[in-house]
Amino acid sequence: MSPTLTTIGLLCLSNMFMLFAWYGHLKTMSAKPWIIAALVSWGIALFEYLLQVPANRIGHTVMNVGQLKILQEVITLSLFVPFAVFYLKEPLKLDYLWAGLCILGAVYFIFRSEF
Repeated sequence: MSPTLTTIGLLCLSNMFMLFAWYGHLKTMSAKPWIIAALVSWGIALFEYLLQVPANRIGHTVMNVGQLKILQEVITLSLFVPFAVFYLKEPLKLDYLWAGLCILGAVYFIFRSEF
């Protein structure tokens, strides 16, 4: 598998862990003290790092750090919107579209030498 596809796959998986680490406790642990939620989130984040660190190392063989960061932001927003809407039951807002268009502009500028 190509380094780019491997990186994208690992970053998607790591992002799913991070979404639960950062936001999952809002639904599942809202009655618990924040310190408990923080410790559980920290444990979940460990698995995120076990995927994210190799993803960035592999990705850095074919992309620069700026490209890796923008790729991460694209993946984050692509996974965050369905997570927020379907898991956290947040309303779907047009602002997500505008944010996506801004990130699309960032993709253009950071990868334009590749186009």
